[in-house]
Amino acid sequence: GHRRYEACKHLGITDIPVIVRDLTDEEAILTMVDANLQRERILPSEKAFAYKMKMDVLRHQGSSCQDGTKRSDEALAEGTDDSPRQIQRYIRLTYLIPEILRLVDEGRIAFTPAVELSFLPLEEQHEVYRFYENEEVTPSYSQTVRMKKLHTEGMLTSDRISEIMAEAKANQKDFLK
Repeated sequence: GHRRYEACKHLGITDIPVIVRDLTDEEAILTMVDANLQRERILPSEKAFAYKMKMDVLRHQGSSCQDGTKRSDEALAEGTDDSPRQIQRYIRLTYLIPEILRLVDEGRIAFTPAVELSFLPLEEQHEVYRFYENEEVTPSYSQTVRMKKLHTEGMLTSDRISEIMAEAKANQKDFLK
């Protein structure tokens, strides 16, 4: 209710109707997250952290859902427009460095390539971001898949990241012609 409180304060309204509920910390988090997820406009990062918070609470409670037959992501997907797999993808965004996550929120980097970048260690993500800062180029999905594969094989270096990102720059220039 902090948004409603701030809006009322701004409008000079001093009597604000509220509903007071006696909730545990976990119940309060679930209620807050559910309310935030229902907002009309929600940034990918907000959705990612909301899903992660809710997933953490479900796991902490010791059961994925009431009947114990569903995974946490399946229980989370109920009542949302997102599939369990899409929820997992959103949660992956929480592993991005803040600079790349901001690019996702601004629409400068697509969701799917960002998910792939989330599998890279922080230093490699910083390398990708440094290239973006210098060249204002973001990698495509296929380029992020290649980076992830090279990382898994222990062969992703800053030079290799630069080469792949340079390809992205060339592709984007070709696209603009």
